[in-house]
Amino acid sequence: MTAQPDLIDRVRRYYERYYRDTLGIPDWRVLVRLREHEEEQERARVERLRRLVGDDRMRGRVLNVGCGTGGFNVVLAERGARAFGVDDDTDAMEICAIKARKTPAAFARAAAEALPFGDGAFDLVYCFSTIEHVRSVEQTVREMVRVTRPGGAIYVHTPSAWSCYEGHYKVFWLPMMPPKLGKPYLALRGRPTGYVDHLRRLTPGRLTRAFRAAGVDDLSFLAGEPARETLGPLAAVVGLYYRATGVTPFIELLATKS
Repeated sequence: MTAQPDLIDRVRRYYERYYRDTLGIPDWRVLVRLREHEEEQERARVERLRRLVGDDRMRGRVLNVGCGTGGFNVVLAERGARAFGVDDDTDAMEICAIKARKTPAAFARAAAEALPFGDGAFDLVYCFSTIEHVRSVEQTVREMVRVTRPGGAIYVHTPSAWSCYEGHYKVFWLPMMPPKLGKPYLALRGRPTGYVDHLRRLTPGRLTRAFRAAGVDDLSFLAGEPARETLGPLAAVVGLYYRATGVTPFIELLATKS
């Protein structure tokens, strides 16, 4: 899909507010420029997902929970999937509505805890960097399981509470650091602190319990992405911690519904 000037401007302003104003990331301009043509960034994620779940699921009905500004869904639709996206952010949905004019991808505003679809409606449910923001992790998992057909798959990607990196602020972070310590730490670094209230740091154990409570036991935790943070003199210590514990900065989970 060729981006229109009005669309690019809307995407730019949306992510300026996020990276610059909400998170205070010093090199926010670089991240915004990448988002202006986010479909190019999403192609690698779509291809990785295809390798994990197979062509049949990718050509079926795919739901993206927390679709943001819709770039992933545009690429899915280009690859032949019947792509649906939900997000609870009004501004993101306005951008998705513009993209929907040029692509068969469909979008709806909805909370992850109350998906507006019938039981077993999807072959694949995708949830990338979203479940750490929801009001109820357990209810979100129940809803994702509910709308997945038997034999379908659910993919979840989220930051790990055990990592030494906060993937939204893109800073060093102590494992399991609570918000009451995280806020003054960010303030000392000159960063806005309000977004901490929107974050929950999850563990493989909690996700396992949530899926099992929803009736899904077939769970595969993948190797995930390598550590990508730049920590200067702390890099060697953090690398040793990751190697000794087997922790990765992000949790990547593939669940199959029986």
